[in-house]
Amino acid sequence: MRSSSLPLPLALTARLSPVVVLAAAGWALSSGPAATPAAEHKDEQKTATQTASAPSTSAASKTYSAAPAPCASVAKKTITSLVPGAKTAGKEIASTDAKVRRTCSWNALKGYDYRWLDVSYEVMESDDEARQSYQETVSEKSGGGDVPGVGDSGYSVVNLSTEDKQQTREGVVLVRASNVLLTVTYNGSDFETKKAPSTDVINKGAIKAAKEAVAALEDGQKS
Repeated sequence: MRSSSLPLPLALTARLSPVVVLAAAGWALSSGPAATPAAEHKDEQKTATQTASAPSTSAASKTYSAAPAPCASVAKKTITSLVPGAKTAGKEIASTDAKVRRTCSWNALKGYDYRWLDVSYEVMESDDEARQSYQETVSEKSGGGDVPGVGDSGYSVVNLSTEDKQQTREGVVLVRASNVLLTVTYNGSDFETKKAPSTDVINKGAIKAAKEAVAALEDGQKS
């Protein structure tokens, strides 16, 4: 008879939500010789003309100013399918700045089957900054592949780990949508067989959640 009272592996109970590291860019300011009044007047006219005709690139590229509510980013029926037995409301993880970074988690043990899903948004200052962070993270997570049709760029990777003969398979989907990075983490284990769900099950589940989370981000920006 199947039971749900078995203890979880230490690695799962101590699991932390993924965090994408934001690299801050520094700007160097330089000063030249003092300008003459005539030169200053010309410079002022030139600056005013440039300002009127060419708005700030960094300001224009910041499509999203805040992260959406992550626990409402994935449909309830999707949560029920991916994480059987979990409360569909999810649990938002405390953040030092909820306007910049927000994460929601769902997890449950049903019988011997365990599933965990995280959805995390990170808002950056510009598209370029998000693009650089995305590329750096993708280069660190080798062995995956591109995910077409999601955000501006999408990448998925699935890995299998074993601890005390218990397998856990985890999929990570990273998406860049303008100046926002979205990270979806989905994993699972079977404590009766000690096997993990197939790569296909984990990968498709993570991608499905990622697509819904990107749609929630885009819908929030329109409203």
